[in-house]
Amino acid sequence: MRVSGWVRGIAVLAAASAACISAASEAKWLRATSDHFVVYSSVGETALRKTATQLEQFDGVMRILHRANTPPAEPGTNRVTVYVVNTASDVRKLMGKGSANVAGFYVPRVSGSIAFTPRSGGGDGDLQPQIVLFHEYAHHFLLGTFAAAYPAWFSEGYAEFVSTARFEKDGVMVGVAAQHRAYSLLRTRGLSAERLFDTGSRRLSDEERGSLYARGWLLTHYIMFDPARGATFRRYLDALNTGVPSVTAARTAFGDLRALDRSLDAYLAQSRIPGIKIAYSRLPDPKITVEPVSAGAEALMALRMESERGVNNKTAQPIYTRAKAIAASYPTDPVAQGWFAEMAYDAVQDDDAEAAVDRALAADPKMAQALLYKARIHLRRASAASTKDADAWKKARIWVVKANRLAPDDAEALSLYYDSFGAERTPPTKIAIDGVKRALELVPQDPELRFKVAAQEIRDGDAEDAKRTLRPLAFDPHMPADNPAARLITILESGKVGPEALRLLGQGQDGVAETPPAG
Repeated sequence: MRVSGWVRGIAVLAAASAACISAASEAKWLRATSDHFVVYSSVGETALRKTATQLEQFDGVMRILHRANTPPAEPGTNRVTVYVVNTASDVRKLMGKGSANVAGFYVPRVSGSIAFTPRSGGGDGDLQPQIVLFHEYAHHFLLGTFAAAYPAWFSEGYAEFVSTARFEKDGVMVGVAAQHRAYSLLRTRGLSAERLFDTGSRRLSDEERGSLYARGWLLTHYIMFDPARGATFRRYLDALNTGVPSVTAARTAFGDLRALDRSLDAYLAQSRIPGIKIAYSRLPDPKITVEPVSAGAEALMALRMESERGVNNKTAQPIYTRAKAIAASYPTDPVAQGWFAEMAYDAVQDDDAEAAVDRALAADPKMAQALLYKARIHLRRASAASTKDADAWKKARIWVVKANRLAPDDAEALSLYYDSFGAERTPPTKIAIDGVKRALELVPQDPELRFKVAAQEIRDGDAEDAKRTLRPLAFDPHMPADNPAARLITILESGKVGPEALRLLGQGQDGVAETPPAG
């Protein structure tokens, strides 16, 4: 899997952890599958089943809180794959650059969002793994269920609010105090309400970012347990999503923001804060399947995690080299061959990648990963040859079509089919455009997919639709400082439309993807 820049991480409170990177566990890897998750772990079946069950219950809690019972597709369509590693130090090693003090991270993408979490923290200053994982999944749930623009304080504050969910004997308690934010709440000046609503105006210092999470939690808590305050927040959010500037929308909805500061301080000073317990009887009874991974998958698991994390030109080659020797021992294992095919493709070793794909399909003709990498290989060859032979492109796309027929709501297949026209340097068909928009409905969390759809809407002259598509990215606190989505909205609002708007952003007219993506 080629690396992208879209990674969400949550940092620990301590300056550093004293833990060393742990040795690989000798326990066997297991895979748990449920409606919303795939969890890989070597902790044993009992602990793994508990983790998967609590994740599904956590998802159910948020659905009850928001009366969100209608998924965009069949269960299993947009699962998050969770890798449980030994320690927070192992998580940081996987994340690489910029991982100091990170205790877990999440990568949203059309091919399947992933999260890495430790089974235990690295020291007294580390956040509990469950808090980290729940925080990251809350981001996934919120955008996947309500694809709207959220201010940074609510995006992070809501994730903090639900992340402290506590599993008790008779139910799940929500609204538990975020003790890990106590220092920012009680010992620092903290961001004012106006600054919370205007966090996009400049970059935040480390202390201010800590306050964004802490005061965001406080403001979220303040509105979640009071219907009138919740209605006020919805009025603010409605205005924000129609293009009203955040501070203006906040003043219109909440009134005097200095008065809001005083109300928040008084709320924090209470001897007790409210919460809600959701009985297990109200939550779905999750169906969890636990099974050992294949022998080939077991042998490749460490490399698979590195590959899933994302690779570049420098890191892809050594992973491929190590994986090639291992995969050779498991020629009839479709999972091992499919994983190796992806690693070989990322290292631009297409002959090895195709041979692995063919072995995987011989063992499992319906394996989506293998079908889509077969397509990628043929698309890259056709693009490199700059062929104008329509039949060559048709033969490459047929592999995507096969995957789509097996799973019509496979967002990765829908997105790749659209990308194939960019690789051919020809306008996408209506079917392809409809398909990539459906992919975004299925996986609204992927920023690159969202930007791709917005760019197509701009080419089609649908500036208002494009702005709606871009707004969640424009307010995403994890976007770079020079947020391209925010810049593009500004360009559109200046009256520039179509390819001219994309050129002003620095994007050519021919498309987001000039060559087939690595996946």
